[in-house]
Amino acid sequence: MEYCERYLALMGMAPKRIPHEEYLGCPDAETLITGIDHFRHPRACRLKLQEMYPMLNVDIPETDDPKPRPDLQNELTGFDEEGRHVAKWGDKVTYHWDFGRQFKTPDDVFAFSPLENPDFTGSGVVNNWDYSSEELLYDRFRARYPAEWGDTPPDGSAAQCGFYQTLFMWPLLMFGWELFLECCLDARFARIMDEFAELNRRLFRAFARLPVNFVFCHDDIVNSRGPVCSPAWMHKHIFPRYEEFWGILKAAGKRVFFVSDGCMDTYADHVFACGAEGILTEPYTNARAVVRKHPDCFYAGEGDTRVLSRNKPDEIRAMVEHMVETAQMTGGYFMRIGNEFTWNTPPEAVKLYLDLCNELAHR
Repeated sequence: MEYCERYLALMGMAPKRIPHEEYLGCPDAETLITGIDHFRHPRACRLKLQEMYPMLNVDIPETDDPKPRPDLQNELTGFDEEGRHVAKWGDKVTYHWDFGRQFKTPDDVFAFSPLENPDFTGSGVVNNWDYSSEELLYDRFRARYPAEWGDTPPDGSAAQCGFYQTLFMWPLLMFGWELFLECCLDARFARIMDEFAELNRRLFRAFARLPVNFVFCHDDIVNSRGPVCSPAWMHKHIFPRYEEFWGILKAAGKRVFFVSDGCMDTYADHVFACGAEGILTEPYTNARAVVRKHPDCFYAGEGDTRVLSRNKPDEIRAMVEHMVETAQMTGGYFMRIGNEFTWNTPPEAVKLYLDLCNELAHR
């Protein structure tokens, strides 16, 4: 069987053509590149984009119905229907980050029990699902895959699933940034983390039963300068649970990839030790240091939108050439602008980047 480049790269098997794992967040670039208005004809635009750049992992809308342009109070920012601040992002607006509004004090945090309140529908956290049971979670995901697959994906399938709050994001999203930092060192916080872990234990058992080969697990455990919490805190509350959750998936034959914004230099080895077989991150991370230590791992996110924003052709070419050199070091490399094409990235720079990838991104 001849496997597709995406599957081969996810398996660390060094396809000749290097695929992409991009977030396409600049609709003006898509319009410029294809000559088809992204908002007026979204399906036609994406089909043309996929034709022009076959290695792109392009999501194709089901219909060509026009998409509304972001409705903001000014060019950049505005407020949602609940009065929460949002900003322009891609062809929509950002999800709000006004988390934890219902918690006012540390006492409110320590009185909360995730296990007593396992249905997070409408709670405002990102994956706001009902975590009451493994079966509920399994049914939510199983409907996404063909019934005829049963419990096993077809040979060579790149089918995947993913989760936003692998563990670290749970308290941050639930309580908000300030209360999380105020409470996380208190001994009483351990019980809350134990309960969030039980919710996720149900989810990962459900994931293990799905007909997928790959699972992407997200937690922003670092920022652009490095770790948010100390290694000691992470080894007490986070990393042992990663090892447990990913062990459940690996025992079922899944490959696990970790996703985090920021600089992963400090914690890359830790997540590999927990069972991850690759990282999707941002250009603040030293990509070559990671892939040297973890041969043929999945890696994505070395490209830098700050380079694109300066729109200097020689600099963009040098970046792509550097990325392709890194790709020779691991069979699981993906071309990706790690800090993403943003809505205001110069469209000409996006086009040049993609054209250079078409030309140069091969082994």
